[in-house]
Amino acid sequence: MPTPSEIDYPAHLASTWPERGGGGGPLAVAPKVFRDELAAAAEWVAGYLQGIPERPVTRPMAPAHRQAMATGSLSQDGQDLGALLEFVDRAIAPYPTGNGHPAFFAWINSPPSPAGVIAELLATAVNATCGMGEHALMDLERGVLRDLASLAGLAPTAGGVLTSGGSMANLLCLGAARTWFLRQRGATDGPAYDQAHARLVAYHSDQAHMSVAKAAAVIGLPPWRLRAVPTTPDRSMNVDALRTMVDADRRADLLPFCVVSNLGSTATGAVDPLEAITEVCHRAGMWHHADGAWGGLGAQVPELAPAYRGVAGLDSLTVDPHKTLSVPVGCGAALVTDPSRLRDAFTFRASYLEGDQDWPWMSDYTIELTRPGTRALTLWATLHHLGRSGVVALLQHYQDLARYLRHRVQEHPGLELCTSGPLPVVCFRLAARPETGRQDQADLHTAVAARIQARGHAYLATVSHGEQTVLRACICNHLTTTDDVDTLLREVLAAATHLQNTQ
Repeated sequence: MPTPSEIDYPAHLASTWPERGGGGGPLAVAPKVFRDELAAAAEWVAGYLQGIPERPVTRPMAPAHRQAMATGSLSQDGQDLGALLEFVDRAIAPYPTGNGHPAFFAWINSPPSPAGVIAELLATAVNATCGMGEHALMDLERGVLRDLASLAGLAPTAGGVLTSGGSMANLLCLGAARTWFLRQRGATDGPAYDQAHARLVAYHSDQAHMSVAKAAAVIGLPPWRLRAVPTTPDRSMNVDALRTMVDADRRADLLPFCVVSNLGSTATGAVDPLEAITEVCHRAGMWHHADGAWGGLGAQVPELAPAYRGVAGLDSLTVDPHKTLSVPVGCGAALVTDPSRLRDAFTFRASYLEGDQDWPWMSDYTIELTRPGTRALTLWATLHHLGRSGVVALLQHYQDLARYLRHRVQEHPGLELCTSGPLPVVCFRLAARPETGRQDQADLHTAVAARIQARGHAYLATVSHGEQTVLRACICNHLTTTDDVDTLLREVLAAATHLQNTQ
């Protein structure tokens, strides 16, 4: 048999191949150029992150710039690597969402941790596909998931899979709950599946994140079989109402299979009574999933721990490390007390994908086959930079700032504090004038938030609180200080005064 060097390939093909070790091709970059550009990018990143507090919280894009960005403009010839940094500096970085700024109080988006920024680069260079095959980052993912489950207070058996965020984690956990429930009834395929699936019912608080309804729709649950359970005045789930609804559905020959509780509602930071909900689930043979995308690690904070009693009894839990832990965006977690239930729901076989059953591929636990290794390494790096004591200190920092903001609101005669949960979100409103109607007050709050956002010194949002539109400030930035809280309140009061004087 001839060796490859002895084969007479057509000249027009052989001439296009790079010589061995030559590193040719369209993507080739000289080693020194690559190092220089990496160094320049690292210097830019350090300066960008350091300078965020001095820049406006947000800066709106001009319509022409948005159109230019969205149109596409690929040229015939390529460009030097140096053009990349220039483009980001000119066209991307000046228009932040705002979540890196310490005076950003709107959505639950955090700035990236320093360890996470470095780990993201390293993991990108390693470029592992953490869904199939063998790679150290897949084993690291298993370990860091156990650490995360331990921090959440779950049972020692808990594991799971890292996801893109809370929405994907909620979807995976609802999918696992459905498969588990149908297996108990021997209804995983055929007519038995069709008949049982058409009767499935799930429950969530009326304060649930919209991703719960989206996940239910994806697994084939129509809106009429997704029950919104009313809440008590503190915005936590009314367990008596849940029990009544479950009993009524069972009498109607429906199949209640899952309850989704809140460990930190988005609107007010409410925490549902876990132990009482688990008792309802056990009695009815249901799965108890908790959406703790924001507040899933609250059991670590002494002042919050009482509200988290019973967390070890959950069947599954969503946690978003890219929220309160400041892992770079794109890192959520679906944690399951018995991880094999994820495999039951999501393992599919193919002749070209035969994994080691003693060390299952991570794709067996999710719907993704191609999965980035950045999630595992950025989470590991951030947790190991913090340590357990650092995690507690970070969460306590948010609690302390929320307490400070509540105190400042309560002491000001022009502001009123609204009911909120124990997590670091503060809902408040402007004190109403006698002649102000409810809609006028709602319009004023909306206008105040819009004016603050436009000015760029701080950023907060509005939320529906009962039947009212009020101001909402969430604290989840490790850079935020009491000075930033004071800036927010000055902006609120100044905007309100301006708007009321121009009416």
